[in-house]
Amino acid sequence: MTGSEADDFLNPEKKGTNSTYNIIPDFEKFIFKTIHIEHPEKIKLVVDAGNGVGGFVAVPIMRKMGLNVISIFEEPDGRFPNHHPDPTVEAYIQKMIAAVKENKADLGIGFDGDADRIGIVDRNGKIIWGDKILNIFARSVLEEVPGAAIVGDVKCSKTLYDDIAAHGGKPVMWKAGHSLIKAKMKEIGAAFGGEMSGHVFFKQRFFGYDCAIYSAFRMLEIIGKHGADFDKLLEGIPETFSTPELRIEVDETKKFQIVENVVNFFKNGGYEVNDIDGVRVTFKDGWGLMRPSNTQNVIVMRVEAETPERMAEIKKLLEDKLNEFNK
Repeated sequence: MTGSEADDFLNPEKKGTNSTYNIIPDFEKFIFKTIHIEHPEKIKLVVDAGNGVGGFVAVPIMRKMGLNVISIFEEPDGRFPNHHPDPTVEAYIQKMIAAVKENKADLGIGFDGDADRIGIVDRNGKIIWGDKILNIFARSVLEEVPGAAIVGDVKCSKTLYDDIAAHGGKPVMWKAGHSLIKAKMKEIGAAFGGEMSGHVFFKQRFFGYDCAIYSAFRMLEIIGKHGADFDKLLEGIPETFSTPELRIEVDETKKFQIVENVVNFFKNGGYEVNDIDGVRVTFKDGWGLMRPSNTQNVIVMRVEAETPERMAEIKKLLEDKLNEFNK
């Protein structure tokens, strides 16, 4: 047992003290000082705070800024009575999508419970997946910091890395996990980074950590300048076809060996392999990822290709290899 599990704590003679401090007013001042949204009154958005932190922090600031906000599930409630607070899962944002359509809003923004992950849908209720959100932010950052290094995780689309390079940036693919992305950003001095999961890290004009509320204001700043047409914000990015994040349960004691065997198979077969975090195999018309979860007894897969048929082929290839080595 570790000390804490054994309840073996130090009992110093001099006792410490605790105090409370309301940081929200300081955060609000920072937002008003650093974020500049053109014609905020023209932007109508739905915010789904998921009964978490975003409701009582983000929504009041948005309203003070003059934005037209329709808020759902704003009241904090740790029981999360309306839905699980994950704005990147389609099943959990159906009420937000419905509210966007019903109110003819420009977009919907969802937060997870502690508001460090963001999800976005457009005016038609179409989900803007995490790597596309990063793409919009990356273009904006590169306008202000030409040539900046930008970090993404291995689950992100190839089009993200290609587009960063096309706009003069230095794309860096790294391991999934918010602490790992932050560490890599610090190591190379990156201006921006993020993950498919909705964690977004601004070093440029912020402090480098994943605050979805700040990210929401940065997105609203972009929309105030360029409009809320996400097709235009993502103009020039080739259409691809991709799976969602696929999670396959396996024996916890086998997951790392399974992926290691898959890595060796593709390497020995002469494929183009990136093994910084599991195995990401690149083909001329797509790619496939397989990696062991850091926290669960699952193997995570994602596939992207130029056609739905090719996507299905790559997916089957990875699934076949997983099944072959999962014995």
